[in-house]
Amino acid sequence: MNHIKSYISEHKNRFLNELIELLKIPSISADSAYKNDVLKTADAIKISLEKAGCNTVEICKTEGYPIVYGEKTIDKNLPTVLVYGHYDVQPPDPINLWNSPPFEPVIKKTDKHPDGAIFARGACDDKGQM
Repeated sequence: MNHIKSYISEHKNRFLNELIELLKIPSISADSAYKNDVLKTADAIKISLEKAGCNTVEICKTEGYPIVYGEKTIDKNLPTVLVYGHYDVQPPDPINLWNSPPFEPVIKKTDKHPDGAIFARGACDDKGQM
């Protein structure tokens, strides 16, 4: 476990920068005006999975927006773990309730987040977890 914590600590800035770049893309699936941004997000996730070392990465077309699939096989005798996340976001309306632009991520300390948190559309649902 210490190895994992050390790795996370050493690469924290890279992880934050990658997330911030992903959060800048307005992948609003509910508005067709953002179709290209949704597709751009799928491409960005594909590249991230490739960089992470997945053996297989593909963008699978659907009737709607594509699924991004990545697979990393370490040992076929080990259990399979499935991780799911969605890369689209809901419209940020009403805009006047935002303290900063929804697709310009900022890290702020608040009473609720004294160590700081990223504020942007999709930071908590679901690009941040993904």
